Amino acid sequence: MSRHTGSVCRQCRREGLKLYLKGDKCYTDKCPVTKRNYAPGEHGQGRKKLSNYGQQLREKQKVRRYYGITEKAIRKYFARADSMEGITGEDLLKLFELRLDNAIYRLGLGSSRPEARQLVNHGHFLVNGKKVDIPSYELSVGDVIEVRDKSKKSPKFKELVEAHQGNIPQWLQVDADNLNGKVIAEPSREDIELPIEEHLIVEWYSK
Repeated sequence: MSRHTGSVCRQCRREGLKLYLKGDKCYTDKCPVTKRNYAPGEHGQGRKKLSNYGQQLREKQKVRRYYGITEKAIRKYFARADSMEGITGEDLLKLFELRLDNAIYRLGLGSSRPEARQLVNHGHFLVNGKKVDIPSYELSVGDVIEVRDKSKKSPKFKELVEAHQGNIPQWLQVDADNLNGKVIAEPSREDIELPIEEHLIVEWYSK
């Protein structure tokens, strides 16, 4: 499945909660989820009880849209999580959190995950001193992420980090003055902000 290129606000409305895909707009009264908290389309306001299959599908779609991951990629992540020693669902979420684009968003260096992904693609970041332009790059404990010297001239990054102070998860450490961050621990289940029932995702891919 290719990456979604339509209105991201429709994705939030379909899942019935904010996935924070539009940055600052998500925190204002202009957010479509606030204005129209029902699924898009002609039958969006109709109430329908979901089957077990439907519940599994919605959880899978929710997490896929939240992290901006394609169907092909999420299947690969699940195969890896399933082979790890821990709890499969929690390991799956941990792998999502350790993506470079997600870490940049969590550090406040991007106003949304889609923007963070675009900034990585444009080569604005270094990981351990080397340029990395792959959003799915997997981070490890001890890795240092920083804005490239050339990109530091833009006031955008400074403003983003300062506005994001206080919302940094415990597994990350940020230096707002030098526009860099460090992975100081592995993400824990408590670090996931989105209400996800990961066991439903595991059931979906275990069929």
